[in-house]
Amino acid sequence: MPLDIAYRPFELPANARVVKAAVRPVVVEPVSEHAPRDFAARVRRRDMRSIRRALRGPSVLRQRVAGVVMFGLLATVLGPIGWGEPGGVQAATARVQMAGLQPFERGGDSFPGSAFYWLDTQESGLIEATEAQAQWDQSKSDADIGSARPILATGTTEDRWRALQCLTTAIYYEAASEPDAGQRAVAQVVLNRVAHPAWPNTVCGVVYQGSERPSCQFSFACDGSLARKPMKAFWDRARRVAADALAGNVYAPVGLATHYHTTAVHPYWAPSLAFIGTIGAHRFYNWAGAAGKPSAFTARYGGSEPIAAPHPRTWTPSPADIADPLALEKAFEAGKIAAATTVAAPAPAYTAPLLQRGGDAVFRAQGLPGLIAPGGTAPRGEAPASGSGSVLPGHEGASQWIAQPGA
Repeated sequence: MPLDIAYRPFELPANARVVKAAVRPVVVEPVSEHAPRDFAARVRRRDMRSIRRALRGPSVLRQRVAGVVMFGLLATVLGPIGWGEPGGVQAATARVQMAGLQPFERGGDSFPGSAFYWLDTQESGLIEATEAQAQWDQSKSDADIGSARPILATGTTEDRWRALQCLTTAIYYEAASEPDAGQRAVAQVVLNRVAHPAWPNTVCGVVYQGSERPSCQFSFACDGSLARKPMKAFWDRARRVAADALAGNVYAPVGLATHYHTTAVHPYWAPSLAFIGTIGAHRFYNWAGAAGKPSAFTARYGGSEPIAAPHPRTWTPSPADIADPLALEKAFEAGKIAAATTVAAPAPAYTAPLLQRGGDAVFRAQGLPGLIAPGGTAPRGEAPASGSGSVLPGHEGASQWIAQPGA
């Protein structure tokens, strides 16, 4: 419903008078020109002056470029007269660079062949191939030999590549994260086995021995480790160590070690072998009996390297493929394992006419045409055979003086 408000009328008193206010005229005063002041216009005028001044002045980029050029010219002028090198910076840098060089790499200490006099491999435990072979040849007994016989990679280019590939693989998967000493020790164990008749006389033969079965000589060859792609930096480092070993350098600290295991395990055969020492993460051993003596390391490097890969599962193990170190030692000392170098080649198959003439006896050395004993004479009209020890007719006096000097 609508809201109605009733206002009570206001009544003036009876004696009140109404006074009208006088109306004053409105006077308009003139406005001054500067009042009120326009501060916004003043700010705009100041900004315009700043912009004009900035446009007339040089740019900041040009100033910086000019400063760089000035300092460059100053260095060019003062450099030749010795300024700008407080304390001899260049001389100090040269001294630091020279400190890391071998004596034969320095200008004043080098001469042709000086590397052979200054380079010392004993600090790294390596013995150069010539010195190691000389020590081996000059030894009078097993006690005189303190290091292994050097093994040099020979054969064709393919054989040398396979040997390097197999030894690099063994070093990488056995001691990739170890220092150089640990890697060289593993490489030396592989080469020591190559020099022992109880193992194959090739590098790849030793590395992948027994890989056709779950239990092998080196666990990486049969436990699936080869499925892991190697890291290039570690592989290149292992390859350099393998190349040094195959060049004949012998790592002396491991001696004639043929077995090792990591420090994290303790196999049952460890107490029965002669402990040599711990290098890196491995403990190295040698056979304690006659099989571990230097006189037992008579095998020669074969050179005909097999394929640098694990054996297929259809591979037929040889008598020497015994993974147990103690059983292998007993088999070797019992004469059940012969050196690979004593394997005789099969006799050739002759035809029936040659068999009637005597077969293989016809082609033996004493039956060759023209063969005569040293000091004898060849039959008339027949030249001596090559390698018989005789001299062709007309050359008998080739080693004699026509006239004695000074006569």
